[in-house]
Amino acid sequence: MATAREIRRRIKSIKNIRQITRALEAVSASKVRRAQDQVTSTRPYAAKARELLASVASLAGGEARHPLLTSRPQVNTIYILLISSDRGLAGAFNSNVARAAMEFAREKGKPVCYVTIGKKGRDYIYRRGGKLVADFSGLPPRPTLLDTTGATRALIDDFLTGKADEVYLAYTEFRSRAVQKPVVKRLLPLVASDLISTVTHTGPRPVYDFEPGPTEILDTLLPRLTELQVYQAVLESLASEHAARMSAMHNATESASDLITSYTLSYNKARQQGITSELLDISGGAEALAQIMKGK
Repeated sequence: MATAREIRRRIKSIKNIRQITRALEAVSASKVRRAQDQVTSTRPYAAKARELLASVASLAGGEARHPLLTSRPQVNTIYILLISSDRGLAGAFNSNVARAAMEFAREKGKPVCYVTIGKKGRDYIYRRGGKLVADFSGLPPRPTLLDTTGATRALIDDFLTGKADEVYLAYTEFRSRAVQKPVVKRLLPLVASDLISTVTHTGPRPVYDFEPGPTEILDTLLPRLTELQVYQAVLESLASEHAARMSAMHNATESASDLITSYTLSYNKARQQGITSELLDISGGAEALAQIMKGK
């Protein structure tokens, strides 16, 4: 059994750790509020952009008119953009989305190349022998659309040149502070029928007049919609990361408190045992002294 001094040292160490986890929980709680507001504010814009794109694509003839709307007859290579975090201490947040991406790749049964945003996902793929073609880690704490454009442009270029026949997004979808779900969604090609099926109308379908024409608009709109989808996925992942870290730090703080309670009980027992041993030594010494005095 550990001595009272050793147990006291452990209690002090755990209290220091609890202060750190409590501080990290508070920081994540403040960050997740901002990230959640940003996600919810951009979702309507992304939905409206898809609705407009669906209308333009249907007028332009859809898949037959633009390369980014054209499905390949044979899929030889798949790209997966894996979005994770640069930091840990977020529970199973990073491993869950990376595992979902690799399981999706195995189900596809095709050669898969990975493009990563986030050091944790990059390291996960590297350790498990995945083919990593590009990494765009190191995003700022509050990324803008410009910060994610480099990754999106690289994916579009590889798709248009034939290096990739399909491109998928693997990220963590933010549903609430308690629920975050890893998802894998197709990014390219943007199939017009899929876009139209995702748009819901409560009234008459809007009619637009496009100038100079639907085809010219698609040349500009499609890359920007792709950039918007990647940016939205990054925002979803960022909000999920802060929520997961807040939950993980809360659980760590609770566990530290339980450990402190347990060690305090052990410390009191060890201290009581030490006092009892000292009393027994004193009484034994007194008894031996009394016997010596009687002998004299």
